[in-house]
Amino acid sequence: MTYFEGFITPVPATKREEYLRHAGKFTPKAQQFGIRRMVESWADDVPHGTVTDFYRAVEAKDDETVVFSFFEYPSRTERDAANEKFMNDPGMADMMNDMPFDAKRMIMGGFESIIDAGQGPGGYINGFIVPVPNDKEGAYLEMNERHTAIFREYGALRVVQAWGDDVPEGKVTDFRRAVKAEPNETVVFAFMEWPSKQASSDAWDKIMKDERMQPGEAPFDGKRMFWGAFEVIVDTARATQGAGAAAPLTA
Repeated sequence: MTYFEGFITPVPATKREEYLRHAGKFTPKAQQFGIRRMVESWADDVPHGTVTDFYRAVEAKDDETVVFSFFEYPSRTERDAANEKFMNDPGMADMMNDMPFDAKRMIMGGFESIIDAGQGPGGYINGFIVPVPNDKEGAYLEMNERHTAIFREYGALRVVQAWGDDVPEGKVTDFRRAVKAEPNETVVFAFMEWPSKQASSDAWDKIMKDERMQPGEAPFDGKRMFWGAFEVIVDTARATQGAGAAAPLTA
């Protein structure tokens, strides 16, 4: 199954171009180190929640937005090998010192896919972070297998649900704190890719009215799950599929 390194990053809203330039410098290294796909997406419609949300996840300041990102690998073994190359690359230190955001509040973790249906690249992403009790993984998978078929029916290019595998505790923030995870819970990193914002909006209007989406009792605490919609600004898959260069996309 596909392995994902997931990231949520607080970035000053005025530094989008700086973030794009930084991502452009990193993209060649990502490919060199064996990352199969690198995606960066900028917050577009990210609501503030009552209990949790993307902003709280990274202690975002009033002048900051959030970026939802992932690296994609064939396996954890290849993820671990890529991280070893990162650590030993002499150029990475300079890049780490020149980041247009507060890296101490960025959160990251490794996730093993339990659902990976369809294929990108898409121009728009719905991202979800979910706390799921360990003993309800089967029920969570069953529910999302049903829902995935519906999302795909309404035009989602790809649906991914990835179970927390290597989710470290951070000094300031981390994925577990982001959803107020309890000791018996695992964090799920999930997303859907759509061709465009319009395609996503049109689909959700229909999805929310579809009676098949009524799941009954959800196998997780929905009050602590959070979600948002993001515009893709970098996607290395666009180069391999003939949709343009792997460099950052323009708005």
